[in-house]
Amino acid sequence: MGLTVAPCSPPTRTIDEVLAHFGESDGGALALRLLGDAMERQDADDVEMALIVKAAASASVEEFLEPLIELFPADWHREYEDIVSSLGKLRSPKTVPTLLLATHWVPEYLDWDENRALAVQAIWALGAIPGPEAREALEDLRDDENEIIRENAVNQLARRGEL
Repeated sequence: MGLTVAPCSPPTRTIDEVLAHFGESDGGALALRLLGDAMERQDADDVEMALIVKAAASASVEEFLEPLIELFPADWHREYEDIVSSLGKLRSPKTVPTLLLATHWVPEYLDWDENRALAVQAIWALGAIPGPEAREALEDLRDDENEIIRENAVNQLARRGEL
């Protein structure tokens, strides 16, 4: 937690200190190892810590593609927004099924969010992915029963010049 930044409070630890604590020299490798361990034990707090290490180490998102895709639908953690954000940065067609799932699935802790922020974030990520997989997903969402999802899908299709 020492790597986290809070309002008016800088981190209390550096990534180098964390790496030294674990006897590691590669922050991405450490984050990946910690994430795999957290997933195996289904430990939500440790998933969060692994993703904090990943961010602090400026680790390449590509290494995390498969674990994040596997982790997203699990109902025992609360890192859905971070996962969608990370997958969105990849702009990979491999992420389309997971991002599409994120447009329809509302984790319990986000049940209050009538603005569907997770779905909107996933739709914007889909809009940034080149190719037919993302276009087809957005076209499917264009007919969704939820107005927010429909509008954002249409906006992304328009931005892509595919309306």
